[in-house]
Amino acid sequence: MAEFSSHVVTIFRNRLLAGAEADYASVAPRISELASQMNGFIDAKTFVAADGERVTIVTFADQASHNAWRDHPEHRDVQQRGIAEFYSEYSIHVGTVTYSNHFVKTEQL
Repeated sequence: MAEFSSHVVTIFRNRLLAGAEADYASVAPRISELASQMNGFIDAKTFVAADGERVTIVTFADQASHNAWRDHPEHRDVQQRGIAEFYSEYSIHVGTVTYSNHFVKTEQL
């Protein structure tokens, strides 16, 4: 069985308002940089579906690290800006990992 710890994973699904792309793009790199500098940050990736839905998956080492990111003042400010200016809709799902497995194929000789 794979070794794991109780990481906290956030799934942030959203759609941008028409015309908000440039303003969003001017803020997103800073917020990603800020998140990556937080204690307990493990990784984050964003995917964009063909229908325009965006999904960001962020992983922190534990609940305290996640909460520190959630409550960071600059992050809070951008959250409010997102509601006012960027998003036509969004949902956030946060959970604790109860099982994890990882596979990497190695080259066969």
